[in-house]
Amino acid sequence: CRLFCFCRCCLDCLLLQMPKWSQLHSVKTLLRVCFIIQDHAYPADELMPLTCRGRVRGLEPSRGDVDDALGKFSLTLIDTLDTLVLLNKTTEFEAAVRRVLSDVRLDNDIVVSVFETNIRVLGGLLGGHSMAMMLKDGGQHMLWYQDELLHMAKDLGLRLLPAFNTSSGLPYPRVNLKYGVRGPETRTGTETDTCTACAGTIILEFAALSRFTGDPVFEAHARRALDFLWEKRQRNSNLVGTTINIHSGEWVRRDSGVGAGIDSYYEYLLKAYILLGDDLFLQRFNIHYASIMKYISQPPLLLDVHIHKPLLPARTWMDSLLAFFPGLQVLKGDIRPAIETHEMLYQVTKKHNFLPEAFTTDFRVHWAQHPLRPEFAESTYFLYKATGDPYYLEVGRTVLDNLNRFARVPCGFAAMKDVRTGSHEDRMDSFFLAEMFKYLFLLFADTEDLPFDVEDYIFTTEAHLLPLSLSMAPTSSAATNATVSEELDDSNFDWTCPNTRLLFPDPAFPRNLREPIRSAVDKSCPRPAPYREPGMGRPPLRAQDFMANNPEHLELLRRMGAVSAVAAEDGMRFMQEMMELSSQQQKEQLPPRAIQIVSHPFFGRVVLTAGPAQFGTDLSKSVRGFVTVAEPYSGCSELANAEYVQGRIALLQRGQCMFAEKARHIQKAGAIGGIVIDDNEGSSSDTAPLFQMAGDGRNTDDITLPLLFLFHKEGNILMEALKEYKEVEVLLSDKARDRGETAAAVSMDAQEKEDCSTEGTSPANSGPIDQSQMSTMETDESAPEEVNPSEESVSPPDEEVSPSDEVSPSEEGASPSETHHEPKVERDSEKREEPEGDTDLSSQSVDELLADWREDLEAFQQMEKDEL
Repeated sequence: CRLFCFCRCCLDCLLLQMPKWSQLHSVKTLLRVCFIIQDHAYPADELMPLTCRGRVRGLEPSRGDVDDALGKFSLTLIDTLDTLVLLNKTTEFEAAVRRVLSDVRLDNDIVVSVFETNIRVLGGLLGGHSMAMMLKDGGQHMLWYQDELLHMAKDLGLRLLPAFNTSSGLPYPRVNLKYGVRGPETRTGTETDTCTACAGTIILEFAALSRFTGDPVFEAHARRALDFLWEKRQRNSNLVGTTINIHSGEWVRRDSGVGAGIDSYYEYLLKAYILLGDDLFLQRFNIHYASIMKYISQPPLLLDVHIHKPLLPARTWMDSLLAFFPGLQVLKGDIRPAIETHEMLYQVTKKHNFLPEAFTTDFRVHWAQHPLRPEFAESTYFLYKATGDPYYLEVGRTVLDNLNRFARVPCGFAAMKDVRTGSHEDRMDSFFLAEMFKYLFLLFADTEDLPFDVEDYIFTTEAHLLPLSLSMAPTSSAATNATVSEELDDSNFDWTCPNTRLLFPDPAFPRNLREPIRSAVDKSCPRPAPYREPGMGRPPLRAQDFMANNPEHLELLRRMGAVSAVAAEDGMRFMQEMMELSSQQQKEQLPPRAIQIVSHPFFGRVVLTAGPAQFGTDLSKSVRGFVTVAEPYSGCSELANAEYVQGRIALLQRGQCMFAEKARHIQKAGAIGGIVIDDNEGSSSDTAPLFQMAGDGRNTDDITLPLLFLFHKEGNILMEALKEYKEVEVLLSDKARDRGETAAAVSMDAQEKEDCSTEGTSPANSGPIDQSQMSTMETDESAPEEVNPSEESVSPPDEEVSPSDEVSPSEEGASPSETHHEPKVERDSEKREEPEGDTDLSSQSVDELLADWREDLEAFQQMEKDEL
């Protein structure tokens, strides 16, 4: 059980498997995607599935920290090596290894993320080496192999080592592959902070590299970093923060959870024990786990808290990276909370088709994107292995169906830019093939479908396979001595895995755990009651319930902080919520719209994110039609090709006149809709904030057709399709339709279920990749210079001011994506309109109270610093 903590207690359970043809179809789908990558993307790091080409760093618009995973080393190819072996595609694996050895260079003058390069590239090379050795030992394949992948892995490990040259042993977050860490001239060595997961997710790959090669230096550095994080934990709560100063060891962000920024730190503590057999790792994990279950776990929720005040919530939403935690709880042997949290995540997934990048405690969308993350599929697989419950096969089928229905495009699978509209992003991260597909295949595969026993291996956070036999490999004292001397306490150990038949003697018991959660995540969006200590009276006042004209609420507000410590915490929570709510209300705008290409050969697979207009037809009833380029393209005068535009959707270029004027001209020509394409070449919704098209200051009730806006990159996809296929039909709607429904989309009204996601956080301030909603109106040439609206929002204590600084999906196991949007420069003929806040907090007395609370909040933050 120490070597492998799957609870193998239900081997005689009835297994409900998908039909064989479905598995084979899935394999063919993956291979087809691999061929697409080979034909359209190789040797680029990633495939861009909407434009059918490779993403080469420096040639595409920067996406900020997301691009730090790209190092011009054919990332997707390396990340997918062991997946090919798992699928028993030995010939393809052998060809892929030869291609890596002949084409991939690791000495590129490029700055990369230490975390991402370790888990994806180093892990991929080590996983590929493990598979190559396994095949070679079988005597039939890879007989020519002489540890070439391992030599590449050691070369890469040596290129990452300079990042660990700090007084603390915590690595710099970035390193130059060619020059290491040499200061500003190499764009490295200037950072002071790193996330906990970034520094704590090294041990598996570095220890495996040391034990494969016999060089202890890698394992020693990884252990030193883990030791430092352990020493810096908050001793009262035994929790760690999200961001730490790599030089001083001070916590920069003191919120603590199991999601973005921390997730794989906990994962690697337990898996390091499983792989290496060092009891110290298990003791540390168990101490952390006890605190997680005491402070963070509020089944089925997992909510961030402050490490110094663990009864004080740090945020009112959860991020999608915590979906790995039920799987980790299975390895721990704690099945009941794993079932509960997983069921909550499944219901949220069914509600929105995918797990949003972040969602609120009442299960509404907070950050709307979904970059095809695999964590939920991972936990589904682990729960099925532990319980044998066929329910989890149905969960996996739902995930697979949604991927095929909503994310599959002609050139692969595209990330969802907005789960509410179904719009796509031109992005397919390497972890989709390395993890998502691997776990789904394993979930449905029979034992005879697998070329080897996966129970002989441990999965890294990127799902790479490292053999458990490494625990028996010789290791030097230089590696083990790196760990601080620490006395083991038997009370911190649970040496046996539970038998699920003893835990759940009644087959209906797991279903009884799931049913209450299933009813909670519904369209009514109930809010869970906040935690209250016994005997503390009625629940506290919540910001979303506050009414300025309610005397009782005003009295409660005044009393907060003046009665007891618990009341003070209630007051701080209320202030955090009020500031967040106020910021949301001030920035809320109309949600983005979707343009779905429904004609051959797209058939609804390509969905483009479009900006809405504040005038024209409501797209709750979709509009479908063929597109035609207006003449003149600007649409600023009566159309010369009105006979071709009539009954169609007109394509227009931005600029030269007002948006409303364009709409009136195409409407007069008989168009049924319009799409304005940005004239700023290279602009993209990936890198620029989305905005709304406003009117011209006059009454726009006469405009009765819908008008949508596309940035240049998305508009170019549509124009290229029109150039190649002549007749291109699109669907304009509030969100993408199911591909099976697009044929009947004209006649059917949008029968949307009441969805709480439309009431949730606006994309305007929802997160690093969510597109900010900004109003834009065109003006004449003499229009004054615009004033860019502030995109800042007030955050709770211990959180960064900008959401983009909170989490970074570039660090896939560490945090959601961070994309820095530069302020958009408008044409002289256009100006941006400030969003008008619609808030109920209009009374002067409330404003004064909020001002007072802001002062108290600053004092509270200073108090925490003084405590430190």
